[in-house]
Amino acid sequence: MHEDGTPPAAERGNPKYARVREAILGLIADLHAGAPIPAERSLAERFEVSRLTVRRAVDELVRDGLLIRRQGSGTYVAEAKIAQPLSTTSFTEDMRRRGLVPSSRVLSFGHGPAGARTARHLGLSPTDEVIELVRLRLADGEPMALETVVLPAALVPGLVASDLEDRSLYALLDERYGVQVVAVQQVIEPTVTSEEESAHLQQPIHAPALLVRTTARDADGRTLEAARSLFRGDRYAIVADVQSGRDGQQGVELSGVVTASWP
Repeated sequence: MHEDGTPPAAERGNPKYARVREAILGLIADLHAGAPIPAERSLAERFEVSRLTVRRAVDELVRDGLLIRRQGSGTYVAEAKIAQPLSTTSFTEDMRRRGLVPSSRVLSFGHGPAGARTARHLGLSPTDEVIELVRLRLADGEPMALETVVLPAALVPGLVASDLEDRSLYALLDERYGVQVVAVQQVIEPTVTSEEESAHLQQPIHAPALLVRTTARDADGRTLEAARSLFRGDRYAIVADVQSGRDGQQGVELSGVVTASWP
């Protein structure tokens, strides 16, 4: 096996290995998300192969996001991942479009001076007041993401924590303050959860996650929001459309790339 855990080419082309992998795929196709699969010893006996061959097949399906291991418990069918598009669509709108019930839990809400770094990112003076809120985003009651948002306080006078318990921030900006988000820039990187993040997201410590840093702007180019969202790696996959340009060159059509990360 290679250092990254990938079976060598000879193993991937091995008829026994291929047969076991396909057999396990057939097995999990008939199981619901969260259902356990038989132990490696049982699978090895069933398919008349070594436990090493079974382990390599299971390892690959775990890397593919089809199975999930729980230490001391076993291996289970993974939840289907939500394809998260790169767009200006809010979490609330996106979940509703998928037939899920979105909700939010405000974990903290406060006011204070922007400070040099945040001010630079939002185009403010360091002494200008900002609002920082942390929300746990849920779908059908299941934690999906942990979100930290910073807004210029002057943009949202009268905003209180309860305004954002079960409402889209972008919809609130539009409906109450007459401000529309028309451009969203995002930086996405893989990471793992801290102890505190794991507790909120109901994940093991150091679970894989997707960190998305977002900057939202209006039609005049004014920065409306700087956000840091941590999405569960077992439930999310980032999707980007690739289109050919006029010159025949292919490229990923993104709304933009943030050159200075925040926070």
